[in-house]
Amino acid sequence: MTNPVEIKRCDGPIVLGLPHTGTHVPDDIAAKLNDRGRELADTDWHIHTLYDGLIDNVTTVRATFHRYVIDANRDPEGVSLYPGQNTTTLVPLTDFDGENIWDIAPTEADIAARAANFHAPYHAALAAELERVRAKHGVAILYDCHSIRSNIPFLFDGTLPDFNIGTNLGTTCDPAIEEATRKICANADGYTSVVNGRFKGGWTTRHYGRPDINQHAIQMELAQSTYLSAEEAPWAYDQSRAAKLRTHLTDILKTLADLAPSLRGKS
Repeated sequence: MTNPVEIKRCDGPIVLGLPHTGTHVPDDIAAKLNDRGRELADTDWHIHTLYDGLIDNVTTVRATFHRYVIDANRDPEGVSLYPGQNTTTLVPLTDFDGENIWDIAPTEADIAARAANFHAPYHAALAAELERVRAKHGVAILYDCHSIRSNIPFLFDGTLPDFNIGTNLGTTCDPAIEEATRKICANADGYTSVVNGRFKGGWTTRHYGRPDINQHAIQMELAQSTYLSAEEAPWAYDQSRAAKLRTHLTDILKTLADLAPSLRGKS
């Protein structure tokens, strides 16, 4: 069985969460998907490549399984992130366009098994790394890495901004973290940005964002148009677009790492 989580352990104050870049689907689950589901269209394509090597000493925790197996950024109890709005569930029944992805839909027993075998190990690893980093530095910053197509009428109107910063309305991190990230994105020439717009931070950001214990969390949802050749199969990584974007992502991570020592003891 493929390990559900990959960890790169480093000594800095930042942990990158990568819950949606994995494409592994066990054979028994893949057999229950329909042809549309097997396209895995809702992957956060190449996000681990985009963030790789931006700064030194960053711990990464990456889910290797696909979100159609189970979504590592959803409440394991199944509570909706966005009540009243279209979204996908703990084990999605549809894709981001609202289309069915299963020939044989998962049962409650299937969901419970996947929660135990995939969701729980990922979050056990993420929690352990945040605890380790916080013990070392007196502070930990979780930066949760995501991307999505910029036009998905089922989920939102119009075109998504390039940088979508989520802090659950400022509750998941110190205000200095949100403001530093907001400023870099707002000043990034040729890019658009928003704070707590359509994406306010998923379950991961909301669950681990505990400024009161010097554990901060922020989500970055990137429009895939910023680094892919096209927002459609084969989802090719555009080296030129990515290189331009990586300069701004590097700036964000360096700034947050430099900011971290000043956050110790503020709770």
